[in-house]
Amino acid sequence: MWIQYRNNLILLTDFHDSFLTAWHLVAAADARLFGVVLLSLQVSLSATIIACLVGMPIGALLAVGRFPGRRLLVVLFNGLMGLPPVVVGLMVYLLLSRAGPLGTFGLLFSPAAMVIAQAVLVTPIVAALTRQTVADAWTEFSEQLRSLGASRTRAAATLLWDGRFSLTTAALAGFGRAIAEVGAVMIVGGNIDGVTRVMTTTIALETSKGDLPLALGLGLVLIAVVLAVNAAAYQLRQWAQRHWG
Repeated sequence: MWIQYRNNLILLTDFHDSFLTAWHLVAAADARLFGVVLLSLQVSLSATIIACLVGMPIGALLAVGRFPGRRLLVVLFNGLMGLPPVVVGLMVYLLLSRAGPLGTFGLLFSPAAMVIAQAVLVTPIVAALTRQTVADAWTEFSEQLRSLGASRTRAAATLLWDGRFSLTTAALAGFGRAIAEVGAVMIVGGNIDGVTRVMTTTIALETSKGDLPLALGLGLVLIAVVLAVNAAAYQLRQWAQRHWG
């Protein structure tokens, strides 16, 4: 009983210290913290934008298109939603290494390499969620679009635009996967201080060093950043629906 009580007390102390650590970092406007947060946002937002530009058209074409191998592609993209980050990191590492086909660009251990790895992870998520959203809209409006003489490609573009507000969910899901990722960015970024160190890799580093209060504090800051981005996206969506809906 005493051992359990002591363990609970230690756990509460760690959580208390983590809240204090997070508060002190934010209140002191810690330059290192804000640099890490800014890099995390830059990398993850860039990867999400690329994933949306690639994944949403693919998802829409899979929803309305009829061509050989379509079902196989649907199953493939659904399966790739659970793509292991370390595998993606290794694949991108091999592509960008000096012996790889893209080694001449010198992108390894840079933010660009991290963007590529995250984009590879996020694109299947965006494509699969977009396909489902557009497929539901296609079921409802297919006859109307056919009567207007729209081709399947034109119909896919129309349904993407019509469902643009609903597709913010797909984009936010992709962003959540990107900013929470650690394995792939650790491999291709190298977790270099001041260059490629982001929130998740910093948390992993501080945990390995045994500084649990700082790691938990950084984790709370990361959660707050994700919630802030989602809240901003929700407010932007509401504003856009009122003005352009």
